[in-house]
Amino acid sequence: MLLNVNERSFAKKLLKTSFLLLAGILLSLFPTGHPDNGAAFADDPPQYHTPLAGEPCTIECLGRSVAVPSRNRDNTAALVLGGTLFTPNLAEHDFLPMAAVYWKHRWNDTRVRGTFSVFVNELDASQTLGSFQLLGHLDNNTIPFSSAEIQRGVEVEGTSIKWGVVNGRVGVGLRLPVAPFQTDNDLRLQLFYQAGYLYSKRVEDTAPNVVLPPDTMVHGALLRLRYDGMRRNLMELPHRGVAAGVDAEFMRRSKWSDANYGGAVYTRGETQDCLKVSGYLTVATGVPLLSEKNRLLFSVYGGFAPYGALDRFSAFRIGGGPIPSESDDMDRQVFPGAMFSQFPSSDYLIGSVEYRRELFPFLYFHLRGTYGWVNQNIFTDENRKFLAGSGEAISTGFTTGCLWNSELHLEYTYDTRILRNGTPGSNISLLWSKAF
Repeated sequence: MLLNVNERSFAKKLLKTSFLLLAGILLSLFPTGHPDNGAAFADDPPQYHTPLAGEPCTIECLGRSVAVPSRNRDNTAALVLGGTLFTPNLAEHDFLPMAAVYWKHRWNDTRVRGTFSVFVNELDASQTLGSFQLLGHLDNNTIPFSSAEIQRGVEVEGTSIKWGVVNGRVGVGLRLPVAPFQTDNDLRLQLFYQAGYLYSKRVEDTAPNVVLPPDTMVHGALLRLRYDGMRRNLMELPHRGVAAGVDAEFMRRSKWSDANYGGAVYTRGETQDCLKVSGYLTVATGVPLLSEKNRLLFSVYGGFAPYGALDRFSAFRIGGGPIPSESDDMDRQVFPGAMFSQFPSSDYLIGSVEYRRELFPFLYFHLRGTYGWVNQNIFTDENRKFLAGSGEAISTGFTTGCLWNSELHLEYTYDTRILRNGTPGSNISLLWSKAF
């Protein structure tokens, strides 16, 4: 079967990024660090090992010794505050603030996890019966302010609307612990039925040619596979291992019609039903011949729609934010320097390579290169619905422990062209997380 232009381009990008991941996987198969060449000599210094998440340890720093007690990683609550500064501005924004509350708790075989930020929230719950699980999920994105789409780094005039979604799902799953057998190391196979309510409304700035579909129930099936064999360090950053996942989601809108969001017409027949498939793979390993303080991370994220066309409300949403490290957040695709949910996309591929250096057990420096290819929904062309674009970003920064049992993440990113229509730009992001 012949591939169309977008499919051939996507295949080329996938092949290119797969080479990076293959290199990471091969590196993870070989021991790293200083070779001991057989039995160690009596006067050899002990080999250094990075303190790992949850384990008690003693930190030696600047002539002082600090004992770190063990920590129950099943029970965590934190306040996260921060923001991103853009230069030059991005879609007329110079600064984008961020605030959220994170909560994770376990009562024997009952687990809950939630993130809450007033208008955008999500909550997951599970009840484990042996290897079997009963699953539940709630989420909403109900921002009461109008929003416009972004194209070539600027807001598209006339696309401002108010819209939101409230969603819930129930399901069953199979959960099997895997090595290294920490709280977040498992293999999960999950099947959900989900239903939600999608609404949209015109505002004063909505263009006359915009035609919105009716408010509707959205329902369908979600099949999810997750594997997390990752060991994390004291700052909860991936240290060694592999994490991977695949989602296949079928959705149907109960009431639907042709729609126009400012450009081409999305017909009812091509958008009422759709199938979305996405996946990710992350590998953390050492650097050959260097100590455990030096780490390499390889990751790739991809998604496409093999059936149906994705519109403004069903598209994948690619954006910025902190790089995922927690098990239940590893599927979140990030292009550094972007605004949240900046790219509504029908297909995407994001790959990155990161070098991380442990300066102290509580202080890490990183240097990351990211490549992104996005087949973005556009709203300015009456004849085209999608426009492919690509770009690179270089990021560097620090993650460190801070006062009052908190953590600080500071990162600078330089992006080449994808965010601002061929013009390079920079951003500085700062996140502060206070645990309770």
